[in-house]
Amino acid sequence: MPADPAALLDSGFCVSYKTMGGDWNPIGCAKLVLLLFLNVHASQNLVRCGVPPVRGTDCSQIKSQHPEATSGLYMIQPAGVPKPFKVFCEMQSDGGWTVFQKRSGGEVSFRKDWLAYKHGFGNPQSDHWLGLQRLWAITKAGGSRWALRVDLWDFEGGSAFAEYRDFKLGNESQAYRLEVWGYYGTAGDAIRGRDPSALLLPGLNQNCRSFSTLDRDNYSCAPCAFGNISADTCSHEEGGGGWWYSRRCGLASLHGEWHPAGKNWDQASGLHWFTWKDSGPYSARATRMMVKAHVANQ
Repeated sequence: MPADPAALLDSGFCVSYKTMGGDWNPIGCAKLVLLLFLNVHASQNLVRCGVPPVRGTDCSQIKSQHPEATSGLYMIQPAGVPKPFKVFCEMQSDGGWTVFQKRSGGEVSFRKDWLAYKHGFGNPQSDHWLGLQRLWAITKAGGSRWALRVDLWDFEGGSAFAEYRDFKLGNESQAYRLEVWGYYGTAGDAIRGRDPSALLLPGLNQNCRSFSTLDRDNYSCAPCAFGNISADTCSHEEGGGGWWYSRRCGLASLHGEWHPAGKNWDQASGLHWFTWKDSGPYSARATRMMVKAHVANQ
């Protein structure tokens, strides 16, 4: 279809319209041409802005229904959510992953309160937190099992991942309690508090823990033990970031302060995944967390 309305008129569109049985009306035909042009132009603008004119309940459904879809921004609307919202979809050979956390620098602070973590902050095209309520809405869909993937990048050109084949998130009344099972990967099972020898370390298991922030302590430990240091809250000791902390804070915490190269070692606060590096506290250069449905919602 020509992109120019005048070209569309010259192309014989109105003649074809009349041939198909439509009543000849120059004004009506011109309006129809204009509407078609505006629809095409709007779709082109969505693509230019990084939002393909394809929607779904989550990225898994989009990839399932549109196998040619590539990674980028999409609008999704999970069941029960009144308005669609924008997410970044990581489209891979095993399906569409919905990214709900990304960190690659210190521009976006993760030192936020409960409401910020509930509703989300940042830009889904770059560093952001999608929001606990949105993540819960995405993954509560019936008929689907969900997987969680955590990607980590260091300052030395290396990377690692931790994937959990089963992921569940409680609702707000459960303080968005985290449940993960079926670990495999290269970063180690930090969430469940397992050291490299697969031993379960007492007090470090963050599985089945509720989410906590500086202004809402849902792990009920006072004081909390962070290594050999006693602290009033794990959020405070971890740089103010909200997370699913255990009684002794835990081995995984990706919402602390971002530290640049050369200053990312031996930091109490940081982007920590302690089963990944075994030479002391290491703050990652970049992180990404995302979920995918095992059975895409239809």
